[in-house]
Amino acid sequence: MPEASLLGKGGNRDQNLHCGSKAPLESSSSSSSSSSGDPRDGEAVSLSLMKILVHLLKTNIGTGLLGLPLAVKNAGLLVGPVSLVAIGVLTVHCMDMVLNCAHHLAQRLQKTCVNYEEAAMYSLEACPNSWLRTHSVWGRYTVSALLVTTQLGFCSAYFMFMAENLQQIVEEASITSNTCQPRKAVVLTPRLDVRLYMLMILPFLALLVLVHNPRALAIFSTLASITTLGSLALIFEYLIQLPHTSSLPLAGSWKTFLLFLGTAIFTFEGVGMVLPLKNQTKNPQQFSCVLYGGMSLVIVLYVCLGTLGYMKFGSDTQASITLNLPSCWWHQSVKLLYSIGIFFTYALQFQVPAEIIVPLAVSHVSESWALLVDLTVRTALVCLTCFSAILIPRLDLVLSLVGSVSSSALALIIPPLLEVATFSSEDVSRVTIAKDVMISILGFLGCIFGTYQALYELSQPVNPPMGNSTGVYA
Repeated sequence: MPEASLLGKGGNRDQNLHCGSKAPLESSSSSSSSSSGDPRDGEAVSLSLMKILVHLLKTNIGTGLLGLPLAVKNAGLLVGPVSLVAIGVLTVHCMDMVLNCAHHLAQRLQKTCVNYEEAAMYSLEACPNSWLRTHSVWGRYTVSALLVTTQLGFCSAYFMFMAENLQQIVEEASITSNTCQPRKAVVLTPRLDVRLYMLMILPFLALLVLVHNPRALAIFSTLASITTLGSLALIFEYLIQLPHTSSLPLAGSWKTFLLFLGTAIFTFEGVGMVLPLKNQTKNPQQFSCVLYGGMSLVIVLYVCLGTLGYMKFGSDTQASITLNLPSCWWHQSVKLLYSIGIFFTYALQFQVPAEIIVPLAVSHVSESWALLVDLTVRTALVCLTCFSAILIPRLDLVLSLVGSVSSSALALIIPPLLEVATFSSEDVSRVTIAKDVMISILGFLGCIFGTYQALYELSQPVNPPMGNSTGVYA
């Protein structure tokens, strides 16, 4: 999912997809456009367990995290946190499945490592079914397509997040004060549609993604990390200090719960990140401990932010918790800091689909046209994410839709099927098979019903209009 930078979850991740490339946010010694999948180059790309833990935490802190208070509102004050823990445990288990399958396939094929796409292909090659073996390459194509879809969905969400926060900062400049008081439900009429803010941001992001030097990406990653962690700490400070709303419903309706599922899965998107991290760990045998320990911290963070945010803002909870912060200069700066972090993270997250699509496009032209095609494809992908955000300028529903469609497949549906296919030629217990089938069915049902509910909500008229979807109020 992802994702990786601080904001990937979401999603989630700026990792290179190939097993021999640098881990998320680790930059200086390898090119971000490498696609050879070569084995690790010794200590030059090996990371300590502490660095792995830091990267793991960064990967799971993103725009999806800021949408969790609204997700908890959709599920209920009791059902929401409990479901978050359940989805988190299930997702981490699926991450462990992918790791075990990749390790087993690498040993069987005598390779140093395999990535997620290769694991999907090699596992189908080992299936007893002749049709699956013949079409095993489609396993790789499917995972690659889902990764591209998920990452471009993340990038579209980034456009909306930056535009909504920028709109709120600009529109409220005249009423922003030095005193931080809770917001009042007085709606202001925006002077500019939120989609115009997206178009204003587009040229800057189009220029940013043309930079794919690993050292430059390392600087972007550092800036994103500092601004995001700083603003997140200030958000928690605000949530803890002020009194909270009481008498909130413990459970929501089944329709809004489906939206919760999509957002929660979007936030926990991290399956595609674990293999690159493990492949560059100095002590791979200890990676599972780091994975379970790091993800336990992430689950606690998610539950705390989602629950505290909903308890604080109640029925006024918005798609991003930053939009609920008071109209004072101190908290407006928090929105600006987080938006800056998102801006630089866009370039990091963008590398994932770019590394899949750009080489395919460049391979069809002569060397003299390679650079022009590279720049054109990158610019076109940025425009695609912008126009997608313009068509659907509702951050909460985009998070739910991306989570339901592609994140659920990568995080919940494919890993159990991957385990069954990988070990199909060996003695797999019926309990394991039943467990895997059940997880895949749950993921599939969440994908179908979550997608339906998100599309249904998108088809409904909204009040205030889409142009006011930031909920600018003072």
